[in-house]
Amino acid sequence: MPAKKLREFLDSQGIAYTTISHAAAYTAKEIAALTHISNKELAKTVVIKIDSELAMSVLPASYEVDLSSLRAATGARSVSLARESEFKDRFPECEIGAMPPFGNLYGMAVYVDESLTKDKDIAFNAGSHNELIQVSYADFERLVKPKILKFSELPDVESIGAWHL
Repeated sequence: MPAKKLREFLDSQGIAYTTISHAAAYTAKEIAALTHISNKELAKTVVIKIDSELAMSVLPASYEVDLSSLRAATGARSVSLARESEFKDRFPECEIGAMPPFGNLYGMAVYVDESLTKDKDIAFNAGSHNELIQVSYADFERLVKPKILKFSELPDVESIGAWHL
């Protein structure tokens, strides 16, 4: 069952959503494979620190956060990945690493990579490692009011030798 806080919020706003159950998976790429949802439409949430404040970056599953681009886009002095110990208590009803990208429910700013804005629908972790919620991107943007920036990119397949995959 999706995180109660998220489910109640979506229901109170009259948002149409689909819940998708799947076998336990811990990476966005594994989830995409299990659910047959495009890596482009599966949104992953990466908790970051922007000038010591926790925030959420939301990007396609197959992309990576470019911290220097995010720092430049936000005008911050520093941007880094947050450690689990720094944010785990912010999401008491969620499994670590399965937080939904609704920072507005958890007192956090949300930054969405502009590539997600091109999707009709997005799916994301619903608070556990075996369930997703899918909503229209338009509804997500209207509810969360994220800052839309360009801060992610596909990994450099040449440098990791992806031709071996």
